Amino acid sequence: MRVISGIYKSRRFDVPRTFKARPTTDFAKENLFNVLSNYLDFEDGVSALDLFAGTGSISIELVSRGCDRVISVEKDRDHHAFICKIMQEVKTDKCIPIRGDVFKFIKGGREQFDFIFADPPYELKGLETIPDLIFENNLLKEEGLFILEHGKKDNFEAHPNFVERRVYGSVNFSLFKL
Repeated sequence: MRVISGIYKSRRFDVPRTFKARPTTDFAKENLFNVLSNYLDFEDGVSALDLFAGTGSISIELVSRGCDRVISVEKDRDHHAFICKIMQEVKTDKCIPIRGDVFKFIKGGREQFDFIFADPPYELKGLETIPDLIFENNLLKEEGLFILEHGKKDNFEAHPNFVERRVYGSVNFSLFKL
């Protein structure tokens, strides 16, 4: 796993081969952050939420690019420990890894974020409910951006908060705003 830009640019972290996570590819991640640069200025006090954080690839990229605060939610014990290890290695306190169920976290949310990223397993039961849950639980700040990574079979274009869809190979990103 490689950090593409920012203060940790070109840093590499070896993801254990035993991990079940499907990290966002470098190609898709680079394009994702190019799109994000049109919506957000990460060095302007941005708070972010990384749901289904997996290896922490998006979380470390957000911290590297200047996010003030990133909360990473990951259910898997080993993946959570890996995210903690990465953040300790770079000596940052800007990322708060939380080990827990994403759906419970969303429903218990008491904080709003400038940017929310969710990368659930493509076959996750309930994946289609994630956009509604984000907006029903008021997790996104005014002018904030929510991006859901999903497979090609999912389509969110009818969602009232849908803005656009970006496709990079087998990776699909649906963008949502208030």
